[in-house]
Amino acid sequence: MARIAAIDVDAIRDGEAAKVEANGLDIAIFKVNGEFFALNDHCSHGNASMSEGYVEDDFTVECPLHSARFCLKSGEALCQPATDPIAAYPIVIEGGKVYVELPEAA
Repeated sequence: MARIAAIDVDAIRDGEAAKVEANGLDIAIFKVNGEFFALNDHCSHGNASMSEGYVEDDFTVECPLHSARFCLKSGEALCQPATDPIAAYPIVIEGGKVYVELPEAA
């Protein structure tokens, strides 16, 4: 795994998301109830940015285009029209920064 410094912890408010680029990937960083999550920023159903989606208190995000919902913890597609998951990445908080752990091949 490659640990990438993504964003400062104070840069995202609860219930919001930010898009960052890391190792050639667009990553959506979410903050819900003080916890951080990272998903690939691209919806598995269509060409939509998940960081622009609707972040819910139940640790899900709704695609802004087609209303598909995904689990922030696992990336699992929770409803139609999406059936494929989105890649989820481990998060490490250290020294006031959010780090994303990406596969070496990314």
